[in-house]
Formats: sequence, C-alpha cells, structure tokens
Amino acid sequence: MAVKRKPIYVLILPRFEDIFHSFYTGEITKGVNLAASRLNVDFLVHITDRSNHASWLDPTLLDRKYVDGILFADIDNDLEIVKEAIKRGMPCLVLNNIIKEPINYIAVNNYKAAMQVVEEFVRLGHKNIATIAGDLSTQAGQSRLEGYYDALKKHNIEADKSYIQIGGFLRTPARQAAQELLKHKIRPTAIFAASDVMAMEAMDVAKSKKISIPSDLAICGFDDNPLRLGSLIPLATVSQPLVEMGRMGLEKLYQISHGKAQLPVKEILLAKLIKAESMGK
Repeated sequence: MAVKRKPIYVLILPRFEDIFHSFYTGEITKGVNLAASRLNVDFLVHITDRSNHASWLDPTLLDRKYVDGILFADIDNDLEIVKEAIKRGMPCLVLNNIIKEPINYIAVNNYKAAMQVVEEFVRLGHKNIATIAGDLSTQAGQSRLEGYYDALKKHNIEADKSYIQIGGFLRTPARQAAQELLKHKIRPTAIFAASDVMAMEAMDVAKSKKISIPSDLAICGFDDNPLRLGSLIPLATVSQPLVEMGRMGLEKLYQISHGKAQLPVKEILLAKLIKAESMGK
C-alpha cells in the first residue's frame, strides 16, 4: 500500500547578485516557511537563471505526482512562463507582480508608496528631486519609477531626465548613479532611492563630498532593510509587508491546489512610509 506523501510546493526565486544576503529573498522565504509549518506541508526552493526564463520549469516541476503548486517570487514581467505552467495543469501564484490577466497574484503597491515618498519631499519644500531607480526589468523597479514621475507631474514639477539614474537595486551601480547626481551644476536637494541598499550608497557618496544630510541633501530609501539601522544618520524608508506576502502566497496557493479558492486570487498589499532624519523636517 502506497504511503500518501506530504504536499510539496515549489518557491521559484530568480537568481541575482547577493541573493543569499537579499533582504527581499529572506523575508519572502520566512513568510512561506511560516505558512508551510502551519499547513504541515513542505516547500522546495528552486533558484533559477533570470536571463533564461525557459530553464525555469523543468519537467519534474510540472508533474502533479511530485509537486502540488508553484509560487513564483517574481517573474520579471514574463507572463509566458506562468501561462506555460498553468497550461500543464499546475496551480500557480505570482508574488510581487500586479497582473491584469486572470492569473493569481499577491503584490505590494510599489507605485503608491513611491508617490508617497516624492509627495513628502514636495511637502518639505523640495523641487529638485532625483531618483536612483531599481532594476527596470522587474515590475517593482518600473512601478517605483512611475510613482516618482507621476508624483512630480501631480505637483507640476517637470521631471529632469538627468535627475533619473539607474542603480538596478545593486550597490556599485547605485554608487555610480549617486556620483552622477551629485556632480550636477544644479544639484538635487532630495534623492528617492528605490532600495535602502542604494540609499545607503548615496549617503556614503554625499559624505565623501562633504554634503550634509539632510540640510543639503534629503534621502529616502525603500524596503525597511535592517541594514539601514547601521547608518550614521537614520534613513527614511518604505516598509513592505514582505513576510505577510510570502505567508499569504503559500496559504492561497494551498487553497487553490485544493479547489477552495475563489479564482483568480488578486491581492494588493499596502506599503508604509517611515520618516526619519535623512529626509529632513
């Protein structure tokens, strides 16, 4: 007599620099683990090549004899890979992407949070507001940049293209971006960095140039990464419910795989601006 196996779900994580030290990856995995313990299921972490999406789904992952559902931690805006899994009859749910099509997702409202940051800078009297954008191949990176643009537009501030630099959520490109911004003839008085890691690089560059924070330059990051607590000047940031997103993701996927969820699952979670000294008063 065959022993009934424990339900198994797969968490797919696109590989990127410092993935094993990534705050985002750690928080999502923590949330999935909380749900797995409560539901008494197992989950496997499948780390994939970001540039080659065709390799994400090997035949074993799509076999319902072995896998009960797939949780995509991010899909880099590639819906085709999710559609392929659905076509094969695999229950799926995407994290961190808002999707118009009838595909299950749980995401954070990055756009609204980015608008909130820039509007706070405007409220504090800034007009020369720059941004160090994230990885624009991801929806989170795109949405934060769109929120920046639309907040400026809402307050009749013309976006200066030279004030928009790409940091890709990475330290070295963010440092280069900050150096570009801070050598301007008309220097920005505020920088919205699309991650705390990039914001801390900008703070370090400002310090090296003897630019005082926040009196000469206000800075806000994004993520509420614990690393920010080590900065000399408390860093303003945006707190995202990442653990909650991971936990809800697996719980909803479990319901979907048991035919107990109303489809499609579409949940948008709110992020919250955390003010601090780096933003000024």
